[in-house]
Formats: sequence, structure tokens, C-alpha cells
Amino acid sequence: MIWNLFRGLFSVLRTAFQAPPELKSPREVALMREAGKLVAQAHRLCRELAKPGVRTIDIDRVVDQLYARHGAIPLFKGYPGQNNKQPFPASTCISINEQIVHGVPGNREIRDGDLVKIDTACKLNGWCADAASTIMVGNVRPERRRLVEVSEQVLQIAIDEMPKRRWWSEIAARMQRHVEINGFSVVEQYVGHGIGRTMHENPQVPNYVTRDVKKHDFRLEPGLVLAVEPMLNMGRSDTRTLPDHWTVVTKDGMPSAHVEHTLALTENGVEIITRDGD
Repeated sequence: MIWNLFRGLFSVLRTAFQAPPELKSPREVALMREAGKLVAQAHRLCRELAKPGVRTIDIDRVVDQLYARHGAIPLFKGYPGQNNKQPFPASTCISINEQIVHGVPGNREIRDGDLVKIDTACKLNGWCADAASTIMVGNVRPERRRLVEVSEQVLQIAIDEMPKRRWWSEIAARMQRHVEINGFSVVEQYVGHGIGRTMHENPQVPNYVTRDVKKHDFRLEPGLVLAVEPMLNMGRSDTRTLPDHWTVVTKDGMPSAHVEHTLALTENGVEIITRDGD
């Protein structure tokens, strides 16, 4: 789930998140791994269910039931809305095609050729994990397939580079460069986040570099746990929010892709907390 859920709160939250990241011990990373396994299982179920004719609300209900069976807390459900608007009603964000993030599950049926972005997070035994994936349903057009492939490559850049670099901005610059040389754009209104005992911890984790990003850069060191989540648009990076106050779409109506893993930087490299072990 994206740290900057509400643009109106961005400047206030940024000030609060300038504190150094809270580093996790090996024991705490191991506890997060259990939550990560459950989030990975949720994504596995979503991939199995995301077929033409299936309603997005039916996928969400399966994830909600999974968390309930394991005594986990779905972190999106009940997340407060901006300006006293309705809290988020579901355990998953399901966003299709031009919808980038925060799509509200409902009666919309998935179609052949859709890009279905599923984002979900849970807390298990006091520790959180968060992940997102873009599912290509059926006969996906080549340009859409390439968009998804590049988004996955961008996330892999972060995984590969975290043990090698000193500052996050070094990685963010490489991620942004890979997006742009492939002809796509990086969504800048929404970024990743630290994660641990709560879903949203410092620092903010952008997938691009600006003067402001460098000003609030953070050091990469063992114990750092981040939810890294690049969002790529096929067209321009501009976004808008639908009247439901949640669903964010591309302003030009072009498709978008979103992928995310919870990543722990350890003495031995990067551990993908939300990796699917199957």
C-alpha cells in the first residue's frame, strides 16, 4: 500500500517522516517473514482467481477470509479516508488498466486482456507485510505486457542494488532511468514506505530522484525494511482521483502497472519478505 495515500497530507507527513528509519533485528525480520508468507499466499490466490468474468469483490472476499483463518489483521480495511470520507472498505486494492492504485473492489468483472493490479497487506502477531502485483489476464496486448515486464525489472533493480549502494537515491535514480529509457513514466505522487510494527513507517521510498528526494535521502544499512513499489504509466505520469475518493487513475486514460515487495536489507543481502515460496 502506498505511503502517500492522500496528497493533502503529503507535506505534513513528510515532516514527520524525516526521522531516521527504525532498523529491525534478525529476530524481528523473521517475525515479519511470517506475515510476508501470508501476503504471498493471498497473491497466489488472487492470481488463480483473476479470470474473465470474475468480480473484483469476489477476489477481495477470498483474501479477507484467508486473513481471518490465520488470525491476521487486513491492514487496508478501515483505513481512514481523507476529510472524514468513508474508510477503505476492503482487504485489497484492486485496480484495473488505467486505474493505478487504491481501486475499490466491487461488481466490476475482469475482462480478457486486462491488467489487474492487486495490493494487499496484513499484520500477523504484531508485524506487517505489504505487496502488490500486476496480473495479465488472458490475451494481453504486447505493449501492455511490456509495461508489466519493465515494472518487474524496475523492482528487481531495487532488490539487486540495495546491498551495493550507500544511499537510496542512487537506487531510485537507476529505477527511474530504466523506466524512462523504455518509454514509460514514473508516478511521482505516490511512493513506497518503511514497514514493521505498523504498515507505514519512515522513511518514504520514492522510485525517482528530485532535489527534494536527495534532501531527504536515507542511508542503506542492515536492518532496514522497506515496501518498495514502483508504479509505471504507459503515457504521462499525471494522475487524478475518482469521485469515490480512493481510486487513482492515469489522467490520460493510458494503462498503468504496479508491483511491490517488502524487502529486508540484512548482513547477507536482501531478503524478499513477501516472496512466494511455491
